[in-house]
Amino acid sequence: MELCAKFFYLPNGTRSNFIAVGSTIGAGVYILVGTVAREHSGPALAFSFLIAGVSAALSAFCYAELSSRFPSAGSAYHYSYICIGEGVAWLIGWALILEYTIGGSTVARGISPNLAMIFGGEDCLPAILARHQIPGLDIVVDPCAAVLVFIVTGLLCIGVKESTFAQGIITTVNVFVMIFVIVAGSYLCFKTGWAGYQLPSGYFPYGVDGMLAGSATVFFAYIGFDSVASMAEEVKNPQRDLPLGIGLSLLLCCLLYMMVSVVIVGLVPYYAMDPDTPISSAFATHGIQWAAYLIALGAVMALCSTLMGSILPQPRILMAMARDGLLPSFFSDVNQRTQVPVKGTISTGFCAALLAFFMDVSQLAGMVSVGTLVAFTMVAISVLILRYVPPDEVPLPSSLQERICSAPFLRCEENSSSHVGTSISTKQPLLCEPDDSTVEKKEVRWGWVLSKENRRKFAGWSIMFICIGNFLISYAASSLLLPGLLRYSLCGVGGLLLLSGLIVLSCIDQDDARHSFGHSGGFICPLVPLLPILCILINMYLLVNLGAGTWARVSVWLFIGVLVYVFYGRRHSSLANAFYVTTAHADEIGRSSGYSLA
Repeated sequence: MELCAKFFYLPNGTRSNFIAVGSTIGAGVYILVGTVAREHSGPALAFSFLIAGVSAALSAFCYAELSSRFPSAGSAYHYSYICIGEGVAWLIGWALILEYTIGGSTVARGISPNLAMIFGGEDCLPAILARHQIPGLDIVVDPCAAVLVFIVTGLLCIGVKESTFAQGIITTVNVFVMIFVIVAGSYLCFKTGWAGYQLPSGYFPYGVDGMLAGSATVFFAYIGFDSVASMAEEVKNPQRDLPLGIGLSLLLCCLLYMMVSVVIVGLVPYYAMDPDTPISSAFATHGIQWAAYLIALGAVMALCSTLMGSILPQPRILMAMARDGLLPSFFSDVNQRTQVPVKGTISTGFCAALLAFFMDVSQLAGMVSVGTLVAFTMVAISVLILRYVPPDEVPLPSSLQERICSAPFLRCEENSSSHVGTSISTKQPLLCEPDDSTVEKKEVRWGWVLSKENRRKFAGWSIMFICIGNFLISYAASSLLLPGLLRYSLCGVGGLLLLSGLIVLSCIDQDDARHSFGHSGGFICPLVPLLPILCILINMYLLVNLGAGTWARVSVWLFIGVLVYVFYGRRHSSLANAFYVTTAHADEIGRSSGYSLA
């Protein structure tokens, strides 16, 4: 049953489009604005947000198609499991666990300075909420962050409908606060002559490279729109609501980010921005203290909303992985009354609270972007696979095998391929000769005909060449210390591989099986294969620029994940006893056997 849930959907929840906006608007605009402007972008901060927004939009198009076609919990893990395979999906899920845990802890730690501003300073916070340093140890504990994580965890355990209602209220208030910042800030900027832009250093004090580095950093600000995809099983109409929620939330957030950044840079020179509370401090410097308190309150609410969005997806990813046998079944339990994976939610909240209480996770924040960018890259690759080489077989539970073998239109055979278990083959061949009309049409257009099998091979190799080419280009463009000849050689080889793959995918037809694989009638990603290829290139470039230290820490986490998969996940995988049927006959098998594939 868990295996079939990968391909078929049963709605059992409520709309959650507020989750996307509430999860996205928060740390990016209230915290990152000051740091990025001071260290990377300068007055060109709005362009950094625009470039990061375009990159996120490319991923959003890919997410929208996959979420409407495969509306099940798990998000990028779920899509990778279907289109690429269990091993890669495990690494994606393992990286997402790291992303959401550290992301939630980072957001929780960022609430304390804004809360302190409301009380009049850190010294004015109640002792039970104030930060304290443990004597003899270089550890600063943050009780406020841990308490907030526990409160949000409890709210999420009550139910998606209730938590969505609360997040909707918080998000609405937050949007109005940001509109106030834009309107009041613009008035002050016109009154003072946009002083932040009248600098001798110009609009790009750190150059174009600084602006691009800033876009890689503020990409963190757009993390959150994919939270809606992880809640696919709790949305009434996923084919409509998921793409709409993803697209509108991303557009709204990008516009708000750009307008706020334009105003804040105009109020205060970039080098004088407060890295912890940039927006409220900017108004305070102009003598409008009451506005600073209002903005600080909006920041606290926005960060709480982001915290909710950071904790909410992880239990559902754990649930999806546990359904597939890769994690203990403890994480797949769903409360019958609230329809929420309560055990997984409590476990996630406890880990995030512990991390937020004891650790200063600011140095680990780059690891959040690794999980996100890897997931976005795999989602774009999954779109290419779905369009050109969709899986031609679907795993089904072994409990159906005896009933399916007795069906008059099927026969059972032992599978000698690389699949685990058995395969149910139909009397009709998987690869059929094209009819005369198809052959004639293709001969007129191209002058030669590719069989289905050869076309899939060409497409598979082309997708691999595209991935390798994108990596070589990204690495060569980012490694400034390499000799010039080596850099240009790597760029040339990568460009040749990328261009070859793009030309082949543009010339051959997309696989007709894509129409019957998953749900049809939902959102269709435009400009395939160009758009997913650009998405892969941008995400890989941002990944390469995250730094060696970040990759060293992530490699340790991924190595632990490989050990867990080898010694537990692979041995308990639900694929071990599965058998496979062609996707074209999956629905027919469900009807003939009297078994619900949902």
